[in-house]
Amino acid sequence: MLEVKDLRVHYGTVEAVKGISFQVSAGAIVSLIGANGAGKTTSLRAITGLVRPSGGDLRFEDRSLIGLAPHDIVRLGIAHVPEGRRLFPKMTVLENLKMGAYLRARQASASTLEMIYQHFPILRERGRQIAGSLSGGEQQMLAIARALMSRPKLLLLDEPSMGLSPIMTAEIGKVIRQINALDVSIILVEQNAMLALTLARYSYVLETGSLVLHGPADDLLRDEGVRKAYLGI
Repeated sequence: MLEVKDLRVHYGTVEAVKGISFQVSAGAIVSLIGANGAGKTTSLRAITGLVRPSGGDLRFEDRSLIGLAPHDIVRLGIAHVPEGRRLFPKMTVLENLKMGAYLRARQASASTLEMIYQHFPILRERGRQIAGSLSGGEQQMLAIARALMSRPKLLLLDEPSMGLSPIMTAEIGKVIRQINALDVSIILVEQNAMLALTLARYSYVLETGSLVLHGPADDLLRDEGVRKAYLGI
């Protein structure tokens, strides 16, 4: 579904992503793990057109994404839940959800909203509540649900467990599995390597902008180097 080939991204003279390659098959959960500054977030931003690659290619369903505007990439079927959620804090929950469907017809978005409420019943209850007043876990659910309003084929999740309690992190893990069961492919960026490797089918390890290791997530869970560096085991 998605092929990232020799991706390079610069911020000025600094090369943040140094020629990485990875792919995502239809229906898969793929994780990118690594410490701060590894290039994970920049890679997602390149896929969704928020930063311009300085080299390489990005192909979604065999169409190049290079040079496309972010809204055109959303229209192709890619949605992005950014690090820090980036909600509209002074708007209501329902208004935030509607913003996620800005490219879709009203009738189609209404049916999607009903589907969202089935998976996130708390958002129906909180519909008139100001988004900025939600708990951290509720805000993360809203950010994910807003992205799903565009009915994506591929969902990019950037640090969905950040700042959440262990209980809420486990709940977000369940939500990710439910979304994947709806035939939505997922790229999961996480510093919580245990969560990422538990949820993903295949995983890539980044260090300072370079790809240093990849393989089936179960294999990486058993890899001694990964366990020491990222799992604290």
